[in-house]
Amino acid sequence: MLVSLFACKKKDENKTAGAMPSNVRVATLNGTTGFGMAPLISQRSAGTTALPYTFTVETDATVVRDGLINGSFDIGAVPTNVAALIYNRTSGGVKVLALNTRGVLYLVNKGSDVLTLADLSGKTVYCPAQNPAFITNALLQAAAVTGVTLDSTTYAAPADLRDAVAAGLVDYAVLPEPMVTIAKSRATQAGVTLTVSIDLTAEWDKYFTPGSLVQGCVVARTDFINQYPDAVTKFLEEYAASIAAVTADPETASQQIADAGIFAQAAVAKAAIPKCNLCCVTGSEMKTALSAFLAVMPLASIGGALPGDAFYYGT
Repeated sequence: MLVSLFACKKKDENKTAGAMPSNVRVATLNGTTGFGMAPLISQRSAGTTALPYTFTVETDATVVRDGLINGSFDIGAVPTNVAALIYNRTSGGVKVLALNTRGVLYLVNKGSDVLTLADLSGKTVYCPAQNPAFITNALLQAAAVTGVTLDSTTYAAPADLRDAVAAGLVDYAVLPEPMVTIAKSRATQAGVTLTVSIDLTAEWDKYFTPGSLVQGCVVARTDFINQYPDAVTKFLEEYAASIAAVTADPETASQQIADAGIFAQAAVAKAAIPKCNLCCVTGSEMKTALSAFLAVMPLASIGGALPGDAFYYGT
């Protein structure tokens, strides 16, 4: 009996270790967070991926969040604070596999009277809600800049703020790429002078752990990781190659981005890719950067507590 039980146990273990899923459901966001997934989506369409992916491109991070929570998605590309929030809400129901986007935020303004964070004192700065607002506020506090009115409600969505900036309706705004590239082009057409005056990633490195401004990541459900560990390893290999392809060949990747529905304008995506700070950071380097970033974020934005070590896959 003992021999029989042992044999069955070994059979189950081998089945789990080597098993591959019949469908890997991957959700990504449009915009920069999804740029790195585009070549992989293209390869799946051509039938050349190692895993049987079903890709979904969403415009709202809460849809990806909820799909990971309820099990509709196995893997998802989300903002880093959302990843921590899911982890806390599900008591460890997801793990972060890799960072995919570092800082993509820039201060844009009409004219050229702002060159440093200190120059923003006494001014109203418009900023999209959630991560951009948290990051901008943390920087202003760290730099001891006072008297700044940070408005993240008038134009809460990046696209709305982009349009307002391009039309000359606001003087100072924080925007992510590729919204900056679009705003500059439209502003020129409208006769509006627009200056990209501050790179928030460079400012972040002055006041916080260098390299810790990490805005996007990819996570997987813990149950999926446990059931299909080999598939997760293979996904990370294919995903790393996909991101590398974007940075190596923006022209080809920009068309793949448009074809996948991640961003409609291939020409804009091509121009923005070099400024999007795409990456594929895993393991201990991922943990060091992300844990430092989350420590600066408001606790409410990450689910009430800093995630524990189990949050970080492969560490």
